[in-house]
Amino acid sequence: MKDYTQFYIDGRWVDPIVLNTMDVIDPSTETPFARIAMGSAADVDLAVAAARRAFDSYGQFSRSQRLDLLTGLLDQFKRRKDDFAHAISAEMGAPITLAKQPQTVPCIEMLQSMIDILREYPFEEKLDDSIILKEPIGVVGVITPWNWPLQQIVRKVGAALAAGCTSVLKPSEISPLSALVFAEAVHDAGVPAGVVNVINGDGPTVGQAITAHPGIDMVTFTGSTRAGIQVAKSAADTVKRVHQELGGKSANIIFDDVDLEQVVTRDVLTLMRNSGQTCNAPTRLLVHASQHDQAARIAGAAADGVVVGNPRDAATDMGPLSNRNQFDKVQRMIAGGIQEGARLVAGGPGRPDHLDKGFYARPTIFADVTETMTIAREEIFGPVLCILPYKDEDDAVRIANNSEYGLAAYLSSTDPVRARRVAARLRAGNVHINGGRAGPGTPFGGYKQSGNGREKGVYGLEEFLEIKALIGGEAS
Repeated sequence: MKDYTQFYIDGRWVDPIVLNTMDVIDPSTETPFARIAMGSAADVDLAVAAARRAFDSYGQFSRSQRLDLLTGLLDQFKRRKDDFAHAISAEMGAPITLAKQPQTVPCIEMLQSMIDILREYPFEEKLDDSIILKEPIGVVGVITPWNWPLQQIVRKVGAALAAGCTSVLKPSEISPLSALVFAEAVHDAGVPAGVVNVINGDGPTVGQAITAHPGIDMVTFTGSTRAGIQVAKSAADTVKRVHQELGGKSANIIFDDVDLEQVVTRDVLTLMRNSGQTCNAPTRLLVHASQHDQAARIAGAAADGVVVGNPRDAATDMGPLSNRNQFDKVQRMIAGGIQEGARLVAGGPGRPDHLDKGFYARPTIFADVTETMTIAREEIFGPVLCILPYKDEDDAVRIANNSEYGLAAYLSSTDPVRARRVAARLRAGNVHINGGRAGPGTPFGGYKQSGNGREKGVYGLEEFLEIKALIGGEAS
């Protein structure tokens, strides 16, 4: 078991003020394979002080200086692709093919996208008799989750760097190793001391210290809606900006004019990717009542074909859930769906028959689901699909919008006019039409209790900027 008991603060690897440790668990075996230090509020104080000192200079860096820095970081990402992938696969159980591609490659694409945006972005504009400046907000507290650990870091810290901000990053203590590789990449890219700082720890201690810290100007958080509410409350006393990407329960409307076999199979496999641990996964499948049973048979067959197993095996489609708590939650939700009367089409409670250890769940399909059932309302964050029938287009839209979440929505139709009409009625930050995939610069974020603000691209950059008006003088 390897020890990772230092933090990256002020350009150096430093010991925690008081050493408290936690084991990192391999979710495929349920055994420890690494040990990390768990930080304290005092460690956060040191990191914030370093970030504030660094902001005095980094906040004045020119566009070309920031471009050089991001280009150097991009080069490090390209060199360390395999290091990132192996860390992600080990810490949160992603199949190695998933870790090497969707978990890692988009990080390179997003960094390149941010570099391209930074080259042209208008940080200064003329408006009437004023000059409008867009300036870095300052020191940013970054709190990231365990399900797409590296992507979330890159979305936030990459935009902060482009804007001219410094940061204090707390990755999830469940998936901390990819963040430590990230810190190594930052250091080797020549990022100035204090511009990026990384501290491991839990939410109630390090997360709380970050969100409440008076030396932090903004908090960007990705996680559950429940945790997001606590982040917002903690940040309120210092009136800092709070940027959040929270939960989801995304509806997927399939109209009766599509190839049902092809579309349902595609969308089931999309859900099962990353073991269903994706906030914008299409977890509510809405089909016309006349096609409900046919869709259920297709979905069940697709789920039964998913290969669940060792994440190190290239033949594996779906690895374990990331941690014990998530495994237990998914099992409770599956049992609850059965108890509430949903029809189990595939999967069900427990591990797949061929696996006797690890946090593995069965790819599970429920049919005959009603809107009032818990599995239709609450985020499961696992490989569980709910199929709900609708009567007509208006009913489909109503069901889709009948959620406290609004992160994403999906729809499939061969009629482009209907697709655009329905998409405009869906209360979600992203609407994926006919399997469309977002690019590296496509803004990501949600409506309602799915959060506020956007990540990626121009809109993601602007979350880290303040607006200043220069009135008179040269402006006139």
